[in-house]
Amino acid sequence: MNSSDLNRHLESIFNTMNDGLIVIAPDGTIIMVNQAFERLTGYSSQEVTGQPCTLLDCDACELAIKSGQGKIWWCALFDPNHGGMKRCRCNYRRKDGTRIPVLKNASVLRDEAGMPLGAVETITDISEMDRLDQEVEQLSRQLDSLEGFHGIIGISPAMQQIFDVIHKAAQSEAPVIIYGESGTGKELVAQAIHRAGPRRDAPYVQFNCAALNESLLESELFGHAKGAFTGAYRHRMGRFEAANGGDIFLDEIGDVPLATQVKLLRTLETKSFERVGDNQPVQVDVRIITATNKDLERMIRQGGFREDLFYRINVIPIHLPPLRERLEDVPVLINTFVTRLKEKTGKDIGGLSNECLDLFMAYDWPGNVRELKGVLEYAFVIAEKGLITPREIPAKLSRRTGAAGGESAAPLIAAAKDELSEKASLVEALRRCGGNQTRAARLLGVNRVTVYNRMRKYGVEVKKVLDAAGATS
Repeated sequence: MNSSDLNRHLESIFNTMNDGLIVIAPDGTIIMVNQAFERLTGYSSQEVTGQPCTLLDCDACELAIKSGQGKIWWCALFDPNHGGMKRCRCNYRRKDGTRIPVLKNASVLRDEAGMPLGAVETITDISEMDRLDQEVEQLSRQLDSLEGFHGIIGISPAMQQIFDVIHKAAQSEAPVIIYGESGTGKELVAQAIHRAGPRRDAPYVQFNCAALNESLLESELFGHAKGAFTGAYRHRMGRFEAANGGDIFLDEIGDVPLATQVKLLRTLETKSFERVGDNQPVQVDVRIITATNKDLERMIRQGGFREDLFYRINVIPIHLPPLRERLEDVPVLINTFVTRLKEKTGKDIGGLSNECLDLFMAYDWPGNVRELKGVLEYAFVIAEKGLITPREIPAKLSRRTGAAGGESAAPLIAAAKDELSEKASLVEALRRCGGNQTRAARLLGVNRVTVYNRMRKYGVEVKKVLDAAGATS
């Protein structure tokens, strides 16, 4: 193909582009646009050709009058002293008056004397990118607020990872199962998945499977027909039917009897079920979220849970860490709950004393966040004003256990103060505890956050500590 053939086909070539293209004369008149430009702006080629490019009201254009080489340049882009190229994010105004965010690449074409012949601009629609940026900003604001991420409080790396998984899981239609000890916030995670997902405006139905016996459980989940059993005086809608179009959260899924597991599996596979005492199938469109504090795989081996149901619900697993493994979050949780309790009770309580905070950081929290909240509620009942001291919290927090594994913390504490350096004692504590930072903190007589900060300060890495210990053993 020679140059003349190429020129004849330029318009067709330009119209194959996904990005919008616009050619502008030195006086600012639009010479041509491609079809992608028409789709992006709503203007037809006939409507804009011959019109000034200011019609698009680009908010990044340098419209100040410029002069150079005896000519007046209405746009700085055409000034010979300008670089002649510009790449920026800006907003164009569509024909209907709405604005569209675009990425604009502009370049000036010049003759041999350096005088401008015109400008070529390509525009890329970045509205989806802007939407995602706004969403990330909104999520960041939620993380920074007292209410955290959809009500879940946590600044630790472990929780930041959980928030990321929640956000991604929410965009999927796949089943989610939440694992975690009692009190870790499984219910909050399920609610967050619903609120962050495409079904947020549809029903959200929550049900605890451990609350009822087998016959009542099946009736609650799938409903029953009138006369299905003694006391069934009318038709009843079940939880699955109530959740149609939305999300259903089944807590304590490990407590579902085997017979009900069969019907639950069939419902998930066929998206339909039959009410108790009825043979008419009911079609449902629900996204299932489950939670448990049990080891389902162990239950499968013991015959207490169906393997096929497990694989059906275990598509996106989320493992919530216990509070003892994310002690960095304890101060944040304390501040949040203290603020809420102050508003609720009207008491002038400023938080925890340093001694009390040390007890909180050294405690294992077997009941996790729920227990921490309960301890603070107890303290607000006992305390009158000022700072909460050890006298106003349950005695169990004051009964601090010794170092893990029966080792005494005294030698290492003394070492840290006397002949050994802070870094050396830190490394030794991590070595003794197999890299477990919580146990190392107990050995050193400090909280886990201090261990984490010292590791960053001295560049201590657990893997290197354990590798070195293995090499010398």
